[in-house]
Amino acid sequence: MDKIHLALVCLAAATAVGFSGLGAGVGMGQGVGGACTGIARNPEAKGIITTTMILGMALIESIAIYGLVIAFILLYANPFKEALLG
Repeated sequence: MDKIHLALVCLAAATAVGFSGLGAGVGMGQGVGGACTGIARNPEAKGIITTTMILGMALIESIAIYGLVIAFILLYANPFKEALLG
């Protein structure tokens, strides 16, 4: 693979991981902040709020893992190899 094509693939992989990580971080921060506010306003609902927050965190984390999977696909099983070289 030509150096410029390899650089483009590396940039695409870094972008996939970076944006998915950024989005997941922002989402988790807002989720934890909302859960803390909810528990502060209604301490009796701590168990329900914590359970819902943990479920939400797992779903948000899966978005970051999808970005990592896309990066691995681009780096190791690049489906666009022929298009980049052609």
